[in-house]
Formats: sequence, C-alpha cells, structure tokens
Amino acid sequence: MSTPENSTMPAEYLAFTLGKEEYGIDIQKVSEIRNYESPTRIANAPEFVKGVLNLRGIIVPIVDMRIRFSLGTPEYGPFTVVIILNIGNRVVGMVVDAVSDVTTLLPEQIKATPDMGSTINTEHIVGLGTIDERMLILVDIDRLMSSEDMGLIERIAA
Repeated sequence: MSTPENSTMPAEYLAFTLGKEEYGIDIQKVSEIRNYESPTRIANAPEFVKGVLNLRGIIVPIVDMRIRFSLGTPEYGPFTVVIILNIGNRVVGMVVDAVSDVTTLLPEQIKATPDMGSTINTEHIVGLGTIDERMLILVDIDRLMSSEDMGLIERIAA
C-alpha cells in the first residue's frame, strides 16, 4: 500500500555521525554499507568528491560528507564507512564517521527545521527527528546529491 509523502506512517532512517552531530537519511535510499577504502582520485573534482570506487563493475563517485558540510578535516578511522546510495538511477557513495543504527520515527517525532536566517543553508534538511534525548538532523539525500553544487557527480559518473 503506497502512502503519500507526508503520511501518518512511521518512517525508517539510517542514523550516522559526522563529528559530534547525528544525521539521518531515508533507509530506502541505502543499498549497502562498506568499510572505508581510499577511492581513486579524479582530476579537477571538487574537494568533497574523494574519487571513485569500482563496485562490482559500477563506477561509484564517493562524496565525503564532512568536507561537503564544512565540518572540519575528516579523519578516517576504524568506524569510518561508505554508505552506498541509490539516488534516482545513479549509485553514489558517501563517507561518514560512523553508522549508529536504523531508527523508526513517527511523524510527531519529526520537528520542522528552525529558521536560521541566511547564514546556514537548510534546504537539504527535512526536519529534526527526536528520540528521547537524541536529535537526528534529517537530510533529504535526493535533494542534496542532485543539488547544483553537486552537479559534478553526474559528469564524473557518466
């Protein structure tokens, strides 16, 4: 049974960390989670595109979300992973510090993003999910990955 976008049904989010913050993306966009391995660099790619990986014959661009969100210099440790996403008809990988869990949120647990003025770009944030004392920044991964400043990914992947 299909439900409208803003339904009363609970939704599942993959929770991950970048620095001290916890984010969430729609679990239906995730195809797999892999250990981080250094991708092959691509000349003239933006800094946040770490390179590409060959994933079972598919060339996948790898985006470092810490660089993309300007969260300082990324450090790659034992918990660093690449989340492989299916966005439209493309496969994209995103590097995150760690994956926490899969969380189910009811519509009443998702609050609107507060107005931050023009200093912070919140167009890729769908809301804030609250679970007890935890807060997840919910990211519209489709909108983020297909945004104008990420347009190079389409050219690299093509």
